[in-house]
Amino acid sequence: MYFYRTVSVVPQLPEKIRRLQQLAYNLWFSWQPQAQQLFSRINHTLWEQVKHNPVLFLLSVSQEELERAAGNDDYLAQYERVMKDLDNYLSNETWFECQYHELQDRVIAYFSAEFGVHESHPTYSGGLGLLAGDHCKSASDLGLPFVGVGLLYKNGYFTQHINRDGWQEALYPFLNFYQMPVVPVTNPDGSELIIPVDLPGRQVYLKVWRMQVGRVQIYFLDADVPGNNPEDRALTGQLYGGDRETRISQEILLGIGGVKALRQMGIHPCAWHINEGHPAFLLIERLREMVREGVELNTAMEAVRANTLFTTHTPVPAGHDVFSAEMIDRYFSYLYSQLHLDRESFLHLGWDEAGGQFNMTLLALRLSSYCNGVSRLHGRVTREMFQRFYPGIPLEEVPISSVTNGVHNQTWLAPEMQQLFDRYLASGWRENSCIMETWVRVSDIPVQELWETHNKLKEKMIQTARANIREQRLHNQEPAQRIREVENYLDPEVLTIGFARRFATYKRANLLLRDRERLARLVSDPVQPVQFIFAGKSHPADRPGQELIKQIFDLTQQEPFKGRIVLLENYDIGLARRLLQGVDVWLNTPRRPLEASGTSGQKAAVNGVLNCSVLDGWWPEAYNGENGFAIGENRAYPDEESQDRDDCYSLYALLEETIIPLYYDQDEAGVPRAWVETMKRSLETIPPVFSTERMVKEYCERFYVSAIRRNSHFTRNNYAVAAQLHAYKQQVLEKWPGVAITGIKAGDVKTLNIGEQLKLEANVTLGGLTPTEVSVEVAYGGVDEGGMYNIRHNAMTMIEQLPDGSYRYAAALDLPQGTYGYTVRVRPYHPDLAHIFEIPLVTWAPNF
Repeated sequence: MYFYRTVSVVPQLPEKIRRLQQLAYNLWFSWQPQAQQLFSRINHTLWEQVKHNPVLFLLSVSQEELERAAGNDDYLAQYERVMKDLDNYLSNETWFECQYHELQDRVIAYFSAEFGVHESHPTYSGGLGLLAGDHCKSASDLGLPFVGVGLLYKNGYFTQHINRDGWQEALYPFLNFYQMPVVPVTNPDGSELIIPVDLPGRQVYLKVWRMQVGRVQIYFLDADVPGNNPEDRALTGQLYGGDRETRISQEILLGIGGVKALRQMGIHPCAWHINEGHPAFLLIERLREMVREGVELNTAMEAVRANTLFTTHTPVPAGHDVFSAEMIDRYFSYLYSQLHLDRESFLHLGWDEAGGQFNMTLLALRLSSYCNGVSRLHGRVTREMFQRFYPGIPLEEVPISSVTNGVHNQTWLAPEMQQLFDRYLASGWRENSCIMETWVRVSDIPVQELWETHNKLKEKMIQTARANIREQRLHNQEPAQRIREVENYLDPEVLTIGFARRFATYKRANLLLRDRERLARLVSDPVQPVQFIFAGKSHPADRPGQELIKQIFDLTQQEPFKGRIVLLENYDIGLARRLLQGVDVWLNTPRRPLEASGTSGQKAAVNGVLNCSVLDGWWPEAYNGENGFAIGENRAYPDEESQDRDDCYSLYALLEETIIPLYYDQDEAGVPRAWVETMKRSLETIPPVFSTERMVKEYCERFYVSAIRRNSHFTRNNYAVAAQLHAYKQQVLEKWPGVAITGIKAGDVKTLNIGEQLKLEANVTLGGLTPTEVSVEVAYGGVDEGGMYNIRHNAMTMIEQLPDGSYRYAAALDLPQGTYGYTVRVRPYHPDLAHIFEIPLVTWAPNF
C-alpha cells in the first residue's frame, strides 16, 4: 500500500447561510424537521440520495444552488428561525441545571458498542444502538453533563441485499468519515489525538473522533490509522463481525481505549454507565489506573464499584459475551502483576463456574454498584438468571432492578403529527412529553383530522415500500415486467400490518406462516383484506435467521400473497422511521420472555400506530386493554412448540375477531371512528411513559446522581471510605458463619384486628459482629406457592445483650389489612452499601 493524502474541493457557503456548516455537524438537526428542510429545500433529490447526510450534502451541492438559497428571502427567514432555535437550545437553562446545579461539572460517561443516532452515521445494528442514540439525545435535552464512548466502524454493520432467490447478502460499504457528521479530536498543538492500547505482542493505535449531539459529545475510536498493521486496522472494520479474537480485541479497544481517550482529553467522569457487557473491560483499566497510583487493589475495587452502573439488555444466553481462560491469559496476562493479582484471582473477576468461561456480564455485575434490566419483566428474568450468585436471597430482592426503555419522541415523530400536536396540544408539549397531562388534549383532536394525517403518512410509507422493492429488483437484474408490477403492490385503503426488526429465531417472524391457508384467506378477502410488510436483517453468522428471511421472501412470490405480503431490504433508521409512521398496526411476536424490552412499538405508538404484541418486554407495562392488542397469555409454557402453537391461534383469532372488524367499521366518510379512538388511547398513555425523557430522568434520579455522590464520598481522604468498606466486607465474610437466630417469641397469633400490633422478639448470635454491623429485621409480605412476595422489612430494636453474648431484639408492627407471611432475618448492614444485599448474605429464622 502506498501513502497518499486526500483533499476535498467543496463549494463555499455564502455568508448569509454560513452556519449550515455548524448545523451539519450537530446531530440536533436529526430531530428538528425545520432544520432538515434547510438542506432538502436547496436540492430535495440530492438530500434523499445522500440519505439525509448534511455533511455529504454540503460536499455535493452546487455553488449555484447555495447562492440561490442565500438569495431567497423565505429561505433566509426559515434559516434565521432554525439558527435561533439552535442557539436557544444550546444556551437555555436545562432540567439538570435546575435540579442538580451543584453537579453540572460532574461528567457521566456512557459506553456502548454501538450508537444509532441517525442514518447519516450507519454504525449501529439495531435496538441496542438506537436506544443508545436516543439516550444521548435526551441527555442533551435534559442538560446532563454526559459523554458517550463507542467504536467507529469503517464498514458499519452491513448493507443488506436480498438476492433473486430470497437469500440475504451482506455487503460492507466503505464509510468515509470525512463525509459524515464526525470530526477528529486534536491535541492542543493541532495534531490528531492518538491513543495506544496494548494487545498481545503489540500496541494498537486509536484515532479519536467526536460527534456533537445537541449539548452532548460522543467520542468514537478508530483503529484504521497508518501506525497499525493491516490486521489491526481492520479491528474497527465491522460491528459484530469477525471471530472471537476480533470480538475480544474490539471490546478491549472500546473499554480500555475509551478510558484512556477520556483521560487524554482531560475528561474525568464521576459516574460510569456500561451499556451491555461489551465495554466492561473499562473496569479493568480503571482498576489499573488506581493501583498504579498506589491504591490497594481491594480498595480500588470498592471505589470503581461505587460509581458504576451496568445495564444488561438481553435474556438470551448468546447475547452475553464469554471468553475462554486461555484467551483471557493471552490478552491480559501482562496486567496480572500490574494489578497485584494472580491468574486465578483475575479470572474470578468475570468467571462463570457453570459455563466454565469468562463472562463479560458477570465482570460488569461484580464491579458495579447498580445493575438494571430494561423492562420490569426483563428485570425479573435477569434476577432469575443470576439468582444463583445470591443464595438464600428472595428473587425480588436480588440487587438487579429495572428501568424500562423509551424512545426519543421527537426523533421518531412524523412532522405531520408534530404539526397536528402543535394545533391541539398545549404549547411546550415537546419539552413536557413525559408528563401525562401533556397528552390529555389528544382527545380534542378531531377524529377525521387524525385519520387523514395518518393516511397521508400511510401513502408516503407505501411509496417508500414500493421504491424499496423496485430497487431490489433493479440490482437483481430482474425483467422490466417484474419491476413495473411493483407499482400495484400494497393498497393504501387496506389494513396494513408491519413487522420490522432483527430476524432472530426467537422473534418468530414466521409465526403467521404456521397456518398458510388462514393467512391466504386474510390477504385475499374481497371485502376486508389485510396486507403485511416485513423488514429486518439477520446477523451474517445466523443461518436460521437468514432462513426466516428466505421463508418470507418465498411467500411473497406466491399467489395469493404476491403484492399483499412484501419483504423490504436493508432496514435502517430511515426506513424504520417511514414504516413506524405509516403502518396501521405494529406487530411484535417474540417468544416470551426473550424480548428484553423492544422499543420499535414505542416509536410506532407516538405516531398513533396501534401495537399488536405478545405480552413481553415493555408491552405488559403499557397495555391496558384499550390502547392496542395483546397476543396470547401472560404465562409460562412447557416447551417452545406449545407456546408457538397457542400464540399463533391467539394472533389469528385477534386479527379475525377484533382487529380487522374494528378497522373496517367505517362511517360514510370512510373513517373508522372506534379505531381512531383506540389510536387516541394509545397516544394518551404510551408516549408520556415510554420516552427516553422519562427514562433518562429515571437513570439520573435513581443512579447517576447517587453514583456521582458516591464517587466523591469513596475517593475523599485517599479512598478512606472505600478501604473501610472493603475491611467491613472482609470481616462480615469471615464471621458470618457464626451468625444465627437462636430463638423467636411470636406467640400463636393467627388473627389481628385492625389497630393491633404484631409483636415479636428474637435472640440472635452475631458471631463476633456488633449490632451496628447487621440489620435484624422482620420481613413480611404476601404469600403464594413460591413463598413471600412484595417483601417489606422493618428493623427490630436491640433491647439487651444476654449473658451468653447473644442479643435480644424486639419489634411491634402495624400491618395493613390482609393476610401476610412474616419471619425474622439478619443481613449485613453498612451505610455505604448501595443495596441491602450488595453483600449476598442472609440468615433466616428457623421454624417458629
